[in-house]
Amino acid sequence: MQQKSYSYTQKPKKKRNKFIFLVGFLTGAIAFVSLYQVTVYFSTDESCMMCHVHPHVEGSWKLSKHVNNASGTTVHCVDCHLPPKNQTVSHYMAKASLGLKDVWGFLTKDSADFNWETKSELEHAVKYIPNESCKECHTNLFPGGVTDDAITAHLYYEENEKKLNLQCISCHLDAGHYNPNYKHGKMTGIPGLSGGSDNAGIIFDTATEVTAFTDYTEQIPGTSVSFNMIAIPGGTFRMGSTEKEAFHREDEAPVREVTVSPFFMAEVETTWVQYWAFYANTMSEGRTPPDAVYANNSNPNVDAISGPTPPFGFPDQGWGFGNRPAITITHYAAETFCQWLSKKTGKKYRLPTEAEWEYAARGGTETPYFFAGSPKDFSDQGFWRKFFSAKTDSISSYVIYAKNSRNRTQEPVEVKTNPFGLKNMLGNVMEYCADKYDPEAYAGSGVAVTDPIVTEGEEWVVRGGNYTSDAADVRAAARDHSHHEAWLKTDPQQPKSIWWYSDIRGIGFRIVCEPNESIQPK
Repeated sequence: MQQKSYSYTQKPKKKRNKFIFLVGFLTGAIAFVSLYQVTVYFSTDESCMMCHVHPHVEGSWKLSKHVNNASGTTVHCVDCHLPPKNQTVSHYMAKASLGLKDVWGFLTKDSADFNWETKSELEHAVKYIPNESCKECHTNLFPGGVTDDAITAHLYYEENEKKLNLQCISCHLDAGHYNPNYKHGKMTGIPGLSGGSDNAGIIFDTATEVTAFTDYTEQIPGTSVSFNMIAIPGGTFRMGSTEKEAFHREDEAPVREVTVSPFFMAEVETTWVQYWAFYANTMSEGRTPPDAVYANNSNPNVDAISGPTPPFGFPDQGWGFGNRPAITITHYAAETFCQWLSKKTGKKYRLPTEAEWEYAARGGTETPYFFAGSPKDFSDQGFWRKFFSAKTDSISSYVIYAKNSRNRTQEPVEVKTNPFGLKNMLGNVMEYCADKYDPEAYAGSGVAVTDPIVTEGEEWVVRGGNYTSDAADVRAAARDHSHHEAWLKTDPQQPKSIWWYSDIRGIGFRIVCEPNESIQPK
């Protein structure tokens, strides 16, 4: 009988492989930790000063605002001279490169031969201060106590950063190393703030004189900002929607006949260029309580107009300023803007009533949109959207909404006008109305009304939907309202801002102008 033989060589081999792997892992871990500790050591201020022995390395640094400040926060050498740590690859590549250069210079050069005054000038400094590092710490360019000139300059910088090709250090050369002889240059001739970018810096002396009921271009005195106003003839229309309209809601009914008087309406939503002109012009006028602002709506002889406080963070969300609609603005801020514009031009500017808004948005049509198409075809809501995509043709030519917005507001040039010549009446940003919101407003006013306005309620009517809206919510009849507390939920300020919202992006406004009694449509 043949005897079986067994091999026991495999098991010891597995143990040996595990042992090698464990030793390799521990060696690698120890090497990684050791390397990390070395980088930590050579990131300290003391290690930097081992090589950098120039006269400004310690004394002027400790006198600077980055060390000697009220917050108690000390900014270290690597915080300014290396890219932010969250940019891991760039941070460590720059650290290795600068480290080797510093060591080489320390071993081969004599610091007594250096011209330290030249190396302290801006031309040299910009090479060693990554702009990303400044932005990493200074996410809010409008802290409490900032001067009016600084606010204006920072707004201009935000809007024109790429065009200016400047770094933070370009204006704040003494921020990291104190220099008693350094003078911060004042920015002057700022378009869009002290004027505007639309008219090549031409400053208007007077507002536009309107002598007939026709479209006109308003010009704001003391600035180079101008904008188009469209003459909207008065008329009667059916306001609201019936149950037959797709996505109809109860607060859109009952349909009633509404007559509106003639008015002028801005071709586009109020832009950042217009709003920053208001900001720069009023920021030294003090602060007016909201109740006084609303009371002043009927007072043509208002004296000083309050200006907004500095925004917390970047109000444009990083999308850009210019002709994009001004956003994150409260109803109070919009009302104050209208008062300021009225005072500057001698006209009566205000927010549209809800009836005026819908009349203008429809442009003489009675369909869900002022262009052809059904909400059911355009909307992503409904069972069939699980299998078939919504249509986007035609609607995308007129409306910035969830399907084509790229999750941000867009400039007016991206869309076509409605029959009245207005842009972005639907989509882009929700627009404030002068009315308080009442879900029963239509039912309580009768079947035929003239120039209605609702003055009782807690929230304000907003219309038109925004860049995040589904097609169902940008119908001409669709109603919505502000959510004041929810839109201020994460505002870190106490008391919370009356000018800026922290938790809503797609909110803005459009203005109307009341024609003089002597001006009547032909």
